[in-house]
Amino acid sequence: MSSAANGTSQDEMNIQMWKMKRLVKSLDAARGAGTSMISLILPPRSQIAQAANMLAQEFGTASNIKSRVNRLSVLAAITSTQQRLKLYSRVPPNGLIVYCGTILTEEGKEKKVNFDFEPFKPINTSLYLCDNKFHTEALAELLESDSKFGFIVMDGNGSLFGTLAGNTREIIQKFTVDLPKKHGRGGQSALRFSRLREEKRHNYVRKVAELAVQHFITNDKVNVQGLVLAGSADFKTELSQSDLFDPRLGAKIVRIVDVSYGGENGFNQAIELAADSLANVKFVQEKRLIQKYFDEISMDTGKFCFGVEDTIRALEMSAVETLIVYEDLDVTRHTLRNAAGEQIVVHTRPPPMLSAATAGAAEKGAVAGIAALSEEDRAKFLDKSTGLEMEQAAEPVSLLEWFAEKHNEYGAALEFVTNKSQEGNQFERSFGGVGAILRYKVDMLVLNELMNEEDEFYSDDDE
Repeated sequence: MSSAANGTSQDEMNIQMWKMKRLVKSLDAARGAGTSMISLILPPRSQIAQAANMLAQEFGTASNIKSRVNRLSVLAAITSTQQRLKLYSRVPPNGLIVYCGTILTEEGKEKKVNFDFEPFKPINTSLYLCDNKFHTEALAELLESDSKFGFIVMDGNGSLFGTLAGNTREIIQKFTVDLPKKHGRGGQSALRFSRLREEKRHNYVRKVAELAVQHFITNDKVNVQGLVLAGSADFKTELSQSDLFDPRLGAKIVRIVDVSYGGENGFNQAIELAADSLANVKFVQEKRLIQKYFDEISMDTGKFCFGVEDTIRALEMSAVETLIVYEDLDVTRHTLRNAAGEQIVVHTRPPPMLSAATAGAAEKGAVAGIAALSEEDRAKFLDKSTGLEMEQAAEPVSLLEWFAEKHNEYGAALEFVTNKSQEGNQFERSFGGVGAILRYKVDMLVLNELMNEEDEFYSDDDE
């Protein structure tokens, strides 16, 4: 039960990150006339009252702007930001992000936009800027550093347990130890001294291994993306090779590094030395996932599908175990109604000449016009019985948003992938950016033939 809950929380985190990426892209593309776009970021434990006072001072300063149009725009943006802050009695646990201002649309018209939200994890940046664009650098950093890594810094003087998530590092526990040193004295007792020394070293390694389980395993599941072992002596290697070290943690070791110090200084040095390995963990996980998908195809197990229609069909059969989608997939889901009153769902891709902004508008519900679509997609909107264009039964939505909302209903895990790796690029180009690993074998060709036969049977009945 606990592992399922952890899987669900990871799914939710992936979806939150994907939504944040989309928001960052749309905010980055927005431009305003003058300096009427406000970016406000309040970190956790900051005061709403302090931010309100700062905005009141800014309001007074902005009243002196000479350009009347710009002055009114800036004052309106500050007023909107003040109104948004009044909705909060205190800053949420992860901080507060507010974007307010007047942007220019594709047609050159002005449009007021207001965003206020709590980020999906703590943000350590404090920011207030009034500019002709929204500043999203802090959000981009939040997305880049989405994983939490565990660190064990271990030497002959003691150990430190810590975590690193983005630019936030936390020391969980540290303790010192007094181990006997090697010496040549003892006479007949030299062997006994050596045995006592080995026993104390063994007990020290045992204690570190037990504390590692306590700190880095929750509900029988590892709670960090990767583990870095660091130290100036041979203890770190001894720990990694010891039978006392939990195999679940052993599988998560991404790097073993030599550091010159112990304690906090050693922790900081370990972060610097392991930086390359930590950056590649998400990249490696993505490659493994897509390679697993390709392996199902190469072995012809039948436990795979690709393409929008086949994947949705498998999803509706609850056959999908892992749903894999390209994070920038540009497919819109239309729900139409035919002459008989039945709902028909079609999926379309914008033609190459359609700009990203127009495609984004289509996703938000504004249809770019069927005439702009490809001939194949235009045919999907025609009623087979009358040859006329079907009416819309619901607003068009992005297929990615539909997947994010509905995948839990069908018991599927949702994984977003990029095209930055060779495997990801091949998945996006050759398989259309949509595919799934199935729970059991499904012959999609036979299934599609059966569906087509049913359609012909119903159309014959109508005649």
